[in-house]
Amino acid sequence: MLRANGLIDMIIPRGGADLHHYCIENASIPVITGGIGVCHIYIDREVDLEKAANIIYNAKVQRPSVCNAMDTLLVHRDVAARFLPMAAGRWASAGVEMRCDPRSLDILQGGAGSEPHTPGPTAGEHWKIRPASEEDFGKEFLSLVASIRVVDSMDEALDHIYRYGTQHSEAILTEDYHAAMRFLNEVDASAVFVNASTRFNDGGQFGLGAEVAISTQKLHARGPMGLKELTTYKWIVLGDGQVRP
Repeated sequence: MLRANGLIDMIIPRGGADLHHYCIENASIPVITGGIGVCHIYIDREVDLEKAANIIYNAKVQRPSVCNAMDTLLVHRDVAARFLPMAAGRWASAGVEMRCDPRSLDILQGGAGSEPHTPGPTAGEHWKIRPASEEDFGKEFLSLVASIRVVDSMDEALDHIYRYGTQHSEAILTEDYHAAMRFLNEVDASAVFVNASTRFNDGGQFGLGAEVAISTQKLHARGPMGLKELTTYKWIVLGDGQVRP
């Protein structure tokens, strides 16, 4: 099929990363790939903590096995000590495992880097936390697992997304308009969100009807692909003897 020139116009592979890479490397007809989503949510320093806690719960827990579920949580250092225990408390009810960089691990274990908080028997004792490995960043978990990193600035968050993202779904949670606009302008992904769950990157949610895949390419379709993205066009020219001078 991958070399059926003249018989097949295009292939959209549905499957894992190995299938996508195989198609790209071996096809002689056009291939649109997508669906591999290493999705990040960045918690900015100017954020509504309660709103953010609700969003990251939805992005990770609502349906963890899909490509637009959140994989990595990036948290600005100014709010990390307040927000991470909130996030852990929400995720604990769903059994989310948190793979933490050293600073987030220190906060969640009640180290010197955290503000005072009392986990209690229904929170901290049931938090699933462990140190993150390098492989935990840039990984699509497709399960109730999330990697966490504390960053010093938006620059650091953007650098992380540039390095590990797959141009699928990225989000910033912030009440700072200028921070939101900068994130929208600088992040290269098929869908970029402000104060919303990455789970909205979906053809049905965007009003496109039935969806075959989410393209992370730029030609010819990007993002959720519905009927419009799966069709092409032709020019119709009706003449009456015209010739080109």
